Amino acid sequence: MPHHRHSTQITAFNIRVYGILINKRNEVLLSDEYEFGMKFTKFPGGGLKLGEGAIDCLKRECIEELGQEIEIIGHYYTTDFFQPSAFHADRQIISIYYRIRLASPARFRVSVKKFDFKNLREGAQSLRWVKIDKNLPDEVTFPIDKIVAKMIRKKYR
Repeated sequence: MPHHRHSTQITAFNIRVYGILINKRNEVLLSDEYEFGMKFTKFPGGGLKLGEGAIDCLKRECIEELGQEIEIIGHYYTTDFFQPSAFHADRQIISIYYRIRLASPARFRVSVKKFDFKNLREGAQSLRWVKIDKNLPDEVTFPIDKIVAKMIRKKYR
């Protein structure tokens, strides 16, 4: 795991909160997105706002991204190493992951192909179920997500 100092002066934390949703077919929900001119795949969730708790953040993000409420099963992982932001050179990322379940049957649109959106507009998103197998870490873009994907693969295979 990276434990190095970053050459750029870090001036802020960016705290992200993500949900790990696993279905009965041993698949995990991933979000394909386009933002900051870049395509990436991550777990559902997003940025913590000032004055917001981590669980409230995840519940808000899931309403925004999935269009429905979730329930928290429990804490899964929090970043325990230095990770610079992929988007802002002066920020350090801390990611918090929770196991979640849907409060009601799934109502969101699920795609079978990656980046299943018509045009590359800022904020475009599509969701898909991905089998928990040896390839899961390759499905996600960011370093912390890759670590969590390996943890999920080890536990739920």
